[in-house]
Amino acid sequence: MTLQEKIAAFDHLGQWLRRHEFQPDSTEYASLNEVIRQAFHQNGWFTEDEVIHALRYWAKVLTEQEISKWTGEYGINKTTPQRVGLILAGNIPLVGLHDIFCVLLSGHRAIIKHSSSDPVLTGELLRQLMIIEPRFSDFIKVVDGQMKDIDAIIATGSNNSARHFEDYFGHLPKIIRKNRTSVALLKGSENQDELHGLCEDAFRYFGLGCRNVTKIFVPRGYDLNAIFQASLPFEYLMANKKFANNYTYYKTLLMMEQRNILENGLVLLVEDDRLYSPVSVLNYEFYDSMNDAEKRIEEQRDSIQCVVGSIDVPFGSAQNPSLNTFADGVDTLSFLVSLGGK
Repeated sequence: MTLQEKIAAFDHLGQWLRRHEFQPDSTEYASLNEVIRQAFHQNGWFTEDEVIHALRYWAKVLTEQEISKWTGEYGINKTTPQRVGLILAGNIPLVGLHDIFCVLLSGHRAIIKHSSSDPVLTGELLRQLMIIEPRFSDFIKVVDGQMKDIDAIIATGSNNSARHFEDYFGHLPKIIRKNRTSVALLKGSENQDELHGLCEDAFRYFGLGCRNVTKIFVPRGYDLNAIFQASLPFEYLMANKKFANNYTYYKTLLMMEQRNILENGLVLLVEDDRLYSPVSVLNYEFYDSMNDAEKRIEEQRDSIQCVVGSIDVPFGSAQNPSLNTFADGVDTLSFLVSLGGK
């Protein structure tokens, strides 16, 4: 397949997803709708609303114009296909698609190990892609056990699993991703729309993604009630049993630790210098000058995926990255283009 033929197939997949938004009950989408139901049955974080949000994202970016603009920067030519192992994350719906699409567009074979947290959604979209372009079936293989007979690896996991990946795949060209999270830097002059966007960045996908904000830096004296006010549209999250249980558990735990917490029945605000916070909790840290805050962020850059606000991405857009935004700042497509001979 030529690159243009691949792009055309991805564009058709995007069209198929866009039609779903307007006619979701059509018989054409019976299998996708069943998979959406299965996904929630297998993973209580994958509610229909969150899965649909992920599908809409891919429907938006999978266009011939967007993909051509993206891939045109790399001068992708015909290469000797390499077998690229992909150990996918499953913290949010369809999070591994970007890696898969990078492998396919660069001309390699994707040897895929799905996360146990997301075993069906990604598979359904790949099935549809192979219906659109059957030749992709020679470039997509799903495996269950150990990753063997591969030429390169892209693996995403925890810090502990990353150490295992480094040892096991040390002899291969590789990208190994560890734990990361995202933060927000507030100036104190944000309007209500921007604060609502901040809450979108914090609570979309229940806060489980590496691009979700788990820590906010605010000027000393900032009125945190503004965050509570902006969070009200997300009260529906408490209808999810897993989220509600997390809220109750961490509220109890923090009270037992005699921590000072602010809460509004949806989010627990805790003054804490750590980047990571659990589901339903948002850490905050006061700063005395913008320079101090930026220095604190820079000191922890290796653990930060993106900074919401004025540094990396605008409020409300953390979960809508462009196609040329790569996890951990490592250019996956450039890595793949470098594999194999011409």
